[in-house]
Amino acid sequence: MILSALLKAIQPQRIAGNTDIEITGIEFDSRLIKHGNLFVATRGTAVDGHTFIASAAEKGATAFVVEEMPEHTYNGCYILVRNSQEALGLLASEWYGNPSRQLTLVGVTGTNGKTTIATLLWKLTRALGHKAGLLSTVCNYIEDTAVPATHTTPDALELNSLLRRMADAGCKYTFMEVSSHAIAQERIAGLDFNGGIFTNLTRDHIDFHKTFDNYRDTKKRFFDNLPRTAFAVTNKDDKNGLVMVQNTKAAIHTYSTRSLADYQATILEEGFDGMLLNINRREVFVPLVGRFNVSNLLAIYGAAVNLGLGEDEVLRILSTLTPVNGRFETIRSPKGWTAIVDYAHTPDAVENVISTINEIKRGKLITVVGCGGNRDKGKRPMMAQIAKRGSEQLILTSDNPRDEEPADILNDMKAGLTEDELRSTLVIEDRAAAIQTACTLASKDDVILIAGKGHEDYQIIKGVKHHFDDHEQVRKYI
Repeated sequence: MILSALLKAIQPQRIAGNTDIEITGIEFDSRLIKHGNLFVATRGTAVDGHTFIASAAEKGATAFVVEEMPEHTYNGCYILVRNSQEALGLLASEWYGNPSRQLTLVGVTGTNGKTTIATLLWKLTRALGHKAGLLSTVCNYIEDTAVPATHTTPDALELNSLLRRMADAGCKYTFMEVSSHAIAQERIAGLDFNGGIFTNLTRDHIDFHKTFDNYRDTKKRFFDNLPRTAFAVTNKDDKNGLVMVQNTKAAIHTYSTRSLADYQATILEEGFDGMLLNINRREVFVPLVGRFNVSNLLAIYGAAVNLGLGEDEVLRILSTLTPVNGRFETIRSPKGWTAIVDYAHTPDAVENVISTINEIKRGKLITVVGCGGNRDKGKRPMMAQIAKRGSEQLILTSDNPRDEEPADILNDMKAGLTEDELRSTLVIEDRAAAIQTACTLASKDDVILIAGKGHEDYQIIKGVKHHFDDHEQVRKYI
């Protein structure tokens, strides 16, 4: 593509050099540069791409998008922009032929529930005979072709590459988890969304956003930017639900399990195998559990209705949808106890899962939980406190310590407990041993909650990824 044509996607503040040149590709990682590439110098949390302009030039880059002109310029064209991350998103969309315009693209954002909602919408539309794509924390899918996921929302280049493949495969719909990092880093710049869903907002990613207000306002930006032709489905039960959509141009629709809303539901019966619900005056049994999943199902129902899918058909498919990998997954033991593997890794998520289990269980609850390293330290004591108060037995263990010492993370968690609570709490750093201990302690009718990792099949220790799967550990013991 000729550079001058590509630059129509952005509004450069200044251009120095010839734009009548052929661009062979776009990169923001100087290590991947090939001859004729456009190098976009982005500022990350740890690295500033402007320091790699010389390296990109040596590898053959012939054009450079920058936020400040370098002191020494190498051969090539320099394009000055206000925000190079935003420019990368816009340029990536243009490079791949603006694939989001050829899809019905729905974004799901919030703290908890994104994966369940996006994945079940993908399954629902496919069950109704439509081709669909999924961009998710667990895995990306182009129809039924799996593409491993490295981030909740991929970088702008990978994202538009995947959307291009989805459009070329004939997908009508694409459902996408939109993380706060992706919004803040402009990874979704240039995408045309047809709909947005807000799940809920609780403490998370404070290590990145610094304050809860920043985190909330970042999420809100997604809805602020939706066009008039889009819909916004928001959770009225969350205190930030209406805040999210107060400045949106999209058509607003609400869902609730507690008050009047466009989409409402109540639980009529509940067990570990599923729930009988009343959704907008229609009864349906779903093989999912918990009030949080009622909210997720209402978001799915509301989005599907706004996509023009028949209400009766949507309810029929909802009754067949099973839990997403690592989201309230149950494993039965021959001895009569049940293990639940769940991704809950925030205080609110842990509280929701424990509350749901306590409403259904007949025996005692044994909770195994840890916290990730190099992440928000403030939630560690809160998670331990919530888990302790809601469980008959608590086992604190390691999650993904990353570059931190596991013992330091556990000490942060223990700080949320009183001396009396600590005396009855087990602290087992080795996660496999912690899960085995929980299984050993369980009796008939007991429930073991293994929280924090869900679908993840690894542990990151000292920067090294080791295979580890909570499901496997339980089944190995059984």
